[in-house]
Amino acid sequence: METADTPRIGIIGLGSWGSYHATRLTEGDARLAGGVDIDATARERFEERFDRPTYGSLDELVDAGVDGIVVTTPNRYHEEQAVAAFDAGLDVLLEKPLAHSLDSAERIATAARDAPGTCMVGFKNRFLPAVEVVKGYQDQGRFGETTHVEANYVRRRGVPGRGSWFTRKDAAGGGSLVDIGVHAIDLALHFLDFPEIETVLGQTRSQFGGREDYTYLDMWGEDSGPEAFDVDDSTSALLTCTDGRTIALECAWAADREPTDEFVIQGTEAGATLDRGSGALTIHEAHDVGAPHFVNAEVETKEVNPIAAEQRAFATAIETGTPPERNTPEQALAVQRVLDAIQRSSATGEAVSVE
Repeated sequence: METADTPRIGIIGLGSWGSYHATRLTEGDARLAGGVDIDATARERFEERFDRPTYGSLDELVDAGVDGIVVTTPNRYHEEQAVAAFDAGLDVLLEKPLAHSLDSAERIATAARDAPGTCMVGFKNRFLPAVEVVKGYQDQGRFGETTHVEANYVRRRGVPGRGSWFTRKDAAGGGSLVDIGVHAIDLALHFLDFPEIETVLGQTRSQFGGREDYTYLDMWGEDSGPEAFDVDDSTSALLTCTDGRTIALECAWAADREPTDEFVIQGTEAGATLDRGSGALTIHEAHDVGAPHFVNAEVETKEVNPIAAEQRAFATAIETGTPPERNTPEQALAVQRVLDAIQRSSATGEAVSVE
């Protein structure tokens, strides 16, 4: 229920993801204050759908009254919009990844540290109940020491509309690695409590998106053809931490295999298999009570929309003035450093250190 203290949250970038955030806001505990986009058509569509005012600049929305902002613009504009919001004294929820490049991400993280408000980065999967269960059991010590995480996010055919900003390196900073691999990396680092990474060996590939004969059943957005595609569509990587723990990453927009969203967590006392897409979670243990035996315990959780949960955490941070512990800019910067290292490793053909 809205009250006089209910946070007023606006959105910068009124495309499909901005509209998705707006829908969740109208269903939640915050007030959708309005939207910002330089495209007049996008503004008209947003006003018709949500009956909220829109503006051509952030300054106009600030003058109208807003407490926090959700930034859903293409990656290359994250820095410009986030820093402007910080300067305006707003709290910021910035969609993942932090930026389109490591340099830009560093500047955003620095600006966030100096800003009077709070900042969250949109790694929505941290708010999935199954993820919270895994993390809770880890914190209790049920897994012992977590030594390895297999992180998979593979689509069989899921290249976004070729010609959209997702498939242009200058706008996105990368392809499948930056779009969906970033989620897998974030969760893997989360399960290891964001360790110090020593080396990264990675290989990005472009095997499908640049082909005239790319065969698919459906595609998000319109297809402008292979000439509008200059990013990766799959990535494999191995990350080694300074303490010897490891992460194996596999992500792809397109692959000739069954799709998978599976995360495998290996510990010294127990492990887990988590399907990020369905939320299915199984805990694996071995015991000698009575007789040696294996236990595969299925965990049932309630269904939760992670974007709505993320927005609630953001609204609470605005109301209380307390920065959230999850999805911090520093954690997002750690993810960005891994993205950069994978791309550098692929370019050189050698393992690299994380800068």
